[in-house]
Amino acid sequence: MTTALIRAEAALERLALLHPKLIDLGLERGLGLLAKLGNPQHQLPPVFHAAGTNGKGSTLAFIRAMIEANGETVHGYSSPHLVRFHERIRIASQLISDDDLAELLEEVEAANGNDPMTFFEITTAAAMLAFSRNPAAATLLETGLGGRADSTNVIAYPAVNIITPIARDHEHFLGDTIAAIAGEKAGIMRRDVPCFSATQDDDARQALRQHAEGLGTPLYIAGDDFSITPDDAADGTPNGNGVTVELGARKLHLPKLGLRGRHQAENAGLAAAAVMTVFPNISDETLSQGAANAEWPGRIQNLSHGQLIEAKNSHISVWLDGAHNAHGAAALANTLPQLADGPWVLVCGALNTRDPKDFLMPLKDKLHHAICLTIPDQDASLSNHVIADAARDIGLDAEISTDIETAMEQAYTLADRIGGNIIIAGSLYLAGHVLTINQTLPA
Repeated sequence: MTTALIRAEAALERLALLHPKLIDLGLERGLGLLAKLGNPQHQLPPVFHAAGTNGKGSTLAFIRAMIEANGETVHGYSSPHLVRFHERIRIASQLISDDDLAELLEEVEAANGNDPMTFFEITTAAAMLAFSRNPAAATLLETGLGGRADSTNVIAYPAVNIITPIARDHEHFLGDTIAAIAGEKAGIMRRDVPCFSATQDDDARQALRQHAEGLGTPLYIAGDDFSITPDDAADGTPNGNGVTVELGARKLHLPKLGLRGRHQAENAGLAAAAVMTVFPNISDETLSQGAANAEWPGRIQNLSHGQLIEAKNSHISVWLDGAHNAHGAAALANTLPQLADGPWVLVCGALNTRDPKDFLMPLKDKLHHAICLTIPDQDASLSNHVIADAARDIGLDAEISTDIETAMEQAYTLADRIGGNIIIAGSLYLAGHVLTINQTLPA
């Protein structure tokens, strides 16, 4: 561990103690700190700001890859990280270095003093300070929670706003109806700034349109105002290999996507629409190359090597996904048949923020068995027994395991016996833990 990394981790620990609540939505504290730093949020390269329940990170990963395929660099801010905090801040297309992170955090800490400030607020300010000091073609911002009161929502005039699919999640913060949650996500919209939305259900669509009309925002919802059409196989079933986007007079076909799953077709289409709007001269060939190059660790990621992968069982396919709610589980369930034939063994861990049955039910028909873990070093993790009981309650065979290494041994034994494959899912925290032990860290 470098001296700079020790300094950075010490600063992160101190910053986490500045506010008693992990989540306390609002902009006043963050804006006050940004003012002390010279308001760096007003000095950023063109901003792509994304909100939504699922797919924000994947959509921004497609945008980054498309802009990079054009020979440009981008800044990026996302959360949570899987393994290292560095993953949250990407400067000119590179993860922030130990030295830069340590110096940045110490500078922001000094400016803030002992003022109450949530961890997310102060690290968001740090990211914007870094972005303001370095050239890039664009800045990609992912909301942490909601939109209206999220710490990233301090950009006066973004280049474009993006809203990915909206579903029930974090209801104790965002509201107990889809319309209320959509209203919070819509809070990132700005007057006269184009906003592109994924396909939404009726309540979410109505809430977004109402907000846009009241604000004077041009809103384009997929399926209504522009089209995103996944490629289908000859029999009409989705093959997940590409997508066609029609926006105004422009028709773009992206024949290959770097991220797997039919749901990624919509994320790629949403990304392409945003990029074409901000960079209208970017070529179809460049967009296609970028879509094919996109990577986003922990999102239907194939684990083909590493400490957890058994060479003797190379016929068993192992995949990792951060899906953790019902919407994400449904997308994963639709994707599993495209990844490999045969039944699936699930290695699962989950947080106590939602009923595990909400996640397990959409996957039930694709699974032969579930192996349940308590996520290590995570106070908010459900116990392996609670998850296993939930699985059994919905008719799924389940057993517990004590750690990821043992769980993978159990999963390999089961998968080999039934001629199946392994999917690890249930939490991004679990995904990060797996990548750490497997020694395949995000880069």
